[in-house]
Amino acid sequence: MSNSKVVYDGWMVRYGRRKIGRSFIHMRYFVLESRLLAYYKRKPQDNVVPIKTLVIDGNCRVEDRGLKTQHGHMVYVLSIYNKKEKYHRITMAAFNIQEALIWKEKIESVIDQHQESLVANGNKYHSFEYKSGMDSGRNASSSDQESQYSAAEDEEDSRPSLMRRTTIGNGPPESILDWTQESSTLASQNTNNQAFSRKHWRLLQCQNGLRIFEELLEVDFLPKSCSRAMKAVGVVEASCEEIFELVMSMDGTRSEWDCSFQDGSLVEEVDGHTAILYHRLQLDWFPTFVWPRDLCYVRYWRRNDDGSYVVLFCSREHENCGPQPGYVRGHIESGGFNISPLKPRNGRPRSQVQHLMQIDLKGWGVGYISSFQQHCLLQLLNSVAGLREYFAQTDERIVPPRIPVMVNMASCSVPTKKTQKIHLTSVHNRSQSLDNAAKMMDEYSDEDEDLQIPDEEAYRIEPETKRIAIEEEPVVQIDLSCFSGNLRRDDNENARDCWRISDGNNFRVRSKRYCYDKKSKMPGGKHLMDLVAVDWFKDTKRMDHVARRPGCAAQVASQKGHFCMVFNLQVPGSTNYSMVFYFVTKELAPGSLLQRFVDGDDEFRNSRMKLIPSVPKGSWIVRQSVGSTPCLLGKAVDCNYIRGTNYLEVDVDIGSSTVANGVLGLVVGVITSLVVDMAFLVQANTTDELPERLIGAVRVSHLELSSAIVPELETDPESSQ
Repeated sequence: MSNSKVVYDGWMVRYGRRKIGRSFIHMRYFVLESRLLAYYKRKPQDNVVPIKTLVIDGNCRVEDRGLKTQHGHMVYVLSIYNKKEKYHRITMAAFNIQEALIWKEKIESVIDQHQESLVANGNKYHSFEYKSGMDSGRNASSSDQESQYSAAEDEEDSRPSLMRRTTIGNGPPESILDWTQESSTLASQNTNNQAFSRKHWRLLQCQNGLRIFEELLEVDFLPKSCSRAMKAVGVVEASCEEIFELVMSMDGTRSEWDCSFQDGSLVEEVDGHTAILYHRLQLDWFPTFVWPRDLCYVRYWRRNDDGSYVVLFCSREHENCGPQPGYVRGHIESGGFNISPLKPRNGRPRSQVQHLMQIDLKGWGVGYISSFQQHCLLQLLNSVAGLREYFAQTDERIVPPRIPVMVNMASCSVPTKKTQKIHLTSVHNRSQSLDNAAKMMDEYSDEDEDLQIPDEEAYRIEPETKRIAIEEEPVVQIDLSCFSGNLRRDDNENARDCWRISDGNNFRVRSKRYCYDKKSKMPGGKHLMDLVAVDWFKDTKRMDHVARRPGCAAQVASQKGHFCMVFNLQVPGSTNYSMVFYFVTKELAPGSLLQRFVDGDDEFRNSRMKLIPSVPKGSWIVRQSVGSTPCLLGKAVDCNYIRGTNYLEVDVDIGSSTVANGVLGLVVGVITSLVVDMAFLVQANTTDELPERLIGAVRVSHLELSSAIVPELETDPESSQ
């Protein structure tokens, strides 16, 4: 590390692309000095040589490349380079926008200092501002398009003016109307049938603390079934960045503030600022008689220089998002959010949020019942009130979960050979994205050189990239028909006295970044092992080492050469109960955290064995008592580990803890009314162990005590010695 003054430093994400086209992300320690940007594998000490450096001078440029989705992570990407050596660049990213913007501001301030010193010394300085066809009232920091160095640009650059180095891309797609611009700007765009003013609004009503406006202007080029444009305006006590991250989410977090949201999927990521989404609406207008609606639309976003965010929507057809059975496809003519900063009040940040929608919900209800569309439109706009209440009821600012990587929608459309192939690739990559995260984010990798590929080319090779990933990591299927337990499996939502596999994404586990901030979590993703059977036993005494029982799933797995993890949850009482879960895999990966846990000593196992509980259905007091906080089983209760041939059994004595016994007393009394989720995993503590992976997860529904059976257990040779 040099002796120059450090302007800013900290952990950031290294984002790049390997020679085979596969992108990667690593955590690296970046240091910005007065003349140099460098990054290291670890926080640098004296005389440590950086992995890569870039000299910062007045010719440097900071390019905002928007949001990128890689290996289950959404990152905000910045690219820093010198115009004279445009292929020599450093591409860095952050997990939240605030962090990326701080770095962008710091680097630009260093560039400005060099630029000012050149001008002060009388030297000619070339400012490099890229001019595009989008001439908006505000300068927008959108991009993800490589700068196009043309002769015209060089002529512009001959002026010695000091300008911000924000890269302005092509702006929103042509089909999207930017309703946030003034009417004069819209008129100058000369877009077909869209050069009309949205300036004329009338206040329709005030609802839930929002002002609801309706556009006065009638347009004759839209079908009569399409609503007039309506917008809701409200104030939210949160920063623009916090609101923006929530608005961009399409996972379960959205349901906490958007009452019209059922679920959503990413159909295609076009670039860092544009994506095509599938969105199912949850409308409450006579749902028994009216079919539900869904949407397929392109979403474009940008950040303006005044700190505001614009998110624009417009419907778009896509080959992987055809009509869905049981849904009527609505059409968004124009819509989106405009999030603008306001002056803080009482030390709390404030933002004005405008949400506009002009939509045609289609179907018979629109034509026959005029109130249907307006009612549903008001429900959509009411999400602004949901945002306000979401932040008003949150004392601590927590970064919302990032947008998950979701599969294409080809599976729900009428399948063709092409879409089937795309869907199979997408589904496989969804399940593997988290599997690959640990490998692709290896902190000690030396693959830190960027391969400079234009974005269009990078996206063209993406299907081939996915194909390579499948070939490299084939899915190993296990024949489940040979395993059985006395508690039946039933995947029906309303089934009783049964079990089914719980989605790993219902659980939050430590992400790769947890080592650095001690709070970053991510969805659990695909399980490491398959849950093949569940036994529900009862006896007059505690049942230990149940895996020795002839014919049980552990013995069957051992005979087939597979490895089995057995979790025996022992419930004490006048009658002792045991719920036994059998997780099977072909083999343990040598050197993996799970393999080290299996072959480790009891002290290591007790410090790492973790359970994440959840009660999705049950009384309030039970849900509060059980909670959803991860628990290290070996430190909370007594655990006994039995290492057998091709299996490891973990006997968990719940009665050994007074606290657990108290919770158990509540649960057992109402067990038939409960739906309980449990995830088992080995806690990861170091960067090479992260991110955490679930061994497996199970949902047990409305268990009946009377369905438990007395097992036939042979004498345990270990206990008789």
